[in-house]
Amino acid sequence: MTPKGTYVLDANRLNDLISLLRDEGYEVIGPKKLDFAVSYEPISSVDEMPVGYIDVTKPGFYRLEKWDKPVFFGTLHSSCSWKKYLYPIEVKLFTAKRENGSFKVEPGTYEVKKKAFLGVRPCDLSAIKVMDKVLMGGPFVDDLYKANRENTLIIGVNCTRSGETCFCNSLGTGPELGEGYDIGLTEITEGDHRFIVRVLTDKGMEIISKMNLKEATDSDLEAERKAIDNAISTQTRKVYTEGIKEILYSNMEAPYWEELDKRCLGCGNCTMVCPTCFCTTVYDYTSFTGDEAWRVRLIDSCFTLAYSYIHGGSIRKERKFTYRHWLTHKYATWQDQFGTLGCVGCGRCITWCPVGIAINDEVNHFAGVKA
Repeated sequence: MTPKGTYVLDANRLNDLISLLRDEGYEVIGPKKLDFAVSYEPISSVDEMPVGYIDVTKPGFYRLEKWDKPVFFGTLHSSCSWKKYLYPIEVKLFTAKRENGSFKVEPGTYEVKKKAFLGVRPCDLSAIKVMDKVLMGGPFVDDLYKANRENTLIIGVNCTRSGETCFCNSLGTGPELGEGYDIGLTEITEGDHRFIVRVLTDKGMEIISKMNLKEATDSDLEAERKAIDNAISTQTRKVYTEGIKEILYSNMEAPYWEELDKRCLGCGNCTMVCPTCFCTTVYDYTSFTGDEAWRVRLIDSCFTLAYSYIHGGSIRKERKFTYRHWLTHKYATWQDQFGTLGCVGCGRCITWCPVGIAINDEVNHFAGVKA
């Protein structure tokens, strides 16, 4: 998609963008420093952002460190993802109330606000597009997800560096923004601290047109290209996916799953931090009087013993089966279901795995490639 315009935003005017979004009725969600980590939370100004910080990630390791540059978007990831604002952790599906000897069923009601996601990384933008296919692309549409998605403005940020656990480049999901955002930013710290702004949609142009920005010059675009290329050239982790669906299907009984079983704790951290995992469960509750009952949908993990429980017991009783199910779904059965991979290479599952299992290494093992 050809940008509707390419502009320059001085770094000291980022707060003006946040204020404008709030004036336009958007709840601005962005990276926010909470003690020793970053989370995506409602923000009202740049003062709440992790200015001057970067995140250092390794398998099973996450730290915030001060940087020598006053960057606004120095941190690449949070343990949460934007998914929690599109696909809420807890949703009341319906309530049944006793009336005149019978029950009246009332569907759950949801408050859907206009939101502006500020700082969506390319891999997370790709994850949102994957979730669009899962929850809106088939015959059964998740109405709440659809409503949230349609009321969300996405301000993406190109990566200008890569983390040790990132492998988006080998999946084509980063470090450069693809289509799907409304406004795209690239933070330039060489020379004047500024953002290169690209606008893709009318909704994005409606915002940017009110900021009276100057157009980007060839020099600005060269600086943008150099910054993004730095993220590409410094990314070393890779995953090899050619023919991976068939490879995984032919290795369902491979002894290597036993090796994984010895390392995996079965904690489900990988599923909790993943921006595309969508497993849920439901719980039914009843009031003490018996006059009211309600059903709640909660985010769940396929690693739990209860998740695969049916009449007679759980289907996947051992860790090797739960990990096999998860990895095979991401790289094989997801393709059959949705025509895409279920992994975007963000590396969160590697960073927040307590024992540092790297999904790309496990996929590469089955692919017969050492990387």
